[in-house]
Amino acid sequence: MNTSRDPRIAIVGAGLGGLTCARILQESGRSVTVFEREASADARPQGGSLDMHPGTGQAALGAAGLLDRFHALARPEGDEWRVIDFATAALLAQQGPSADGGRPEIDRGQLRGLLLDSLAEGTVRWGHAVTGVAPSADGTCRLLLGDGAVEGFDLVVGADGAWSRVRPALSPAAPGYTGVTFIETGFDNCDSRHPDLARLVGNGSMLAKGAGRTLVAQRNSNGHIRAYIALRVPQDWHEAAGVDLGDQRALRTHLLRMFDDWDESLRYILRNGDHGFTHRSLFVLPAPHTWDHVPGVTLLGDAAHLMPPVGLGANLAMLDGCDLARAVVAGSRLDDAVRAYESIMLPRSIEAATGSAKGLDHLVPAAAP
Repeated sequence: MNTSRDPRIAIVGAGLGGLTCARILQESGRSVTVFEREASADARPQGGSLDMHPGTGQAALGAAGLLDRFHALARPEGDEWRVIDFATAALLAQQGPSADGGRPEIDRGQLRGLLLDSLAEGTVRWGHAVTGVAPSADGTCRLLLGDGAVEGFDLVVGADGAWSRVRPALSPAAPGYTGVTFIETGFDNCDSRHPDLARLVGNGSMLAKGAGRTLVAQRNSNGHIRAYIALRVPQDWHEAAGVDLGDQRALRTHLLRMFDDWDESLRYILRNGDHGFTHRSLFVLPAPHTWDHVPGVTLLGDAAHLMPPVGLGANLAMLDGCDLARAVVAGSRLDDAVRAYESIMLPRSIEAATGSAKGLDHLVPAAAP
């Protein structure tokens, strides 16, 4: 669309990718509005620790002018992995952080807060659920809100995650179950309250794998350890097992039976969490996921290429947001800018989806490693 005025840009979803895009647009003098269905920035926990890669997440933060602030919060020592034998808890392999601190860790909530604080006041419209979008013949797009309101924009960016309400304007694709479920718990003040687990995990992450079962424990900031019980199971496994997911005691008992041949120092994760179990089935979008260009609307991050959580998703979402914002700022025509962005993002996401699928198979092997 050719226009002499400042284009009206809406980003749906106040996640890492959408906020990165908004920050770079604002830094370049462009106006943008972010619509977020949650009531506030702290409406829910934001998840665990993320490793920011130099060529993706860190590159996006550099383009946003936030790299120094990121490094002030990040934990280079968190880029450490330990692989533990599930039957004996013996150390099988260890990889320390790189000498240059190449992939420092940061809590997702801290990173989101950093991006939110960098935006002009009022950029994010909290408590504004989007129910869909309707592209118009003139290349603009109407944003349909949960309260019945309709607002017009020159570009609507779907940054609203796995179950995107923007995606149907471009693609009929829907996420499918990967065959893997994560059950999450957590440990507070781990060095004083759970010292043996803290020593086992170290400064970064600990991994123990069996056939179709994996335990991952990850150190976060402020002495917290977040743990994931990864299971290669049908999506309705708990129904077949007769386990009520709302009954924490019954779920713990069943999990202990599933890991009855594991070392007791690892079974500690199942017995002694300070937080209840949170059940999450993992979904992905079909790969390759592409679409024919539609003027006035595009996608980034999980809305465009939902992948397993093996270290790529957040980094790619932020790079998507960066690339889209830079294309918009550099281009004379908004539609040409979006086409240029999609021509880079879609091939990149196809390659990443292949790698992340292999990563999930490695994380939770079907057979004993």
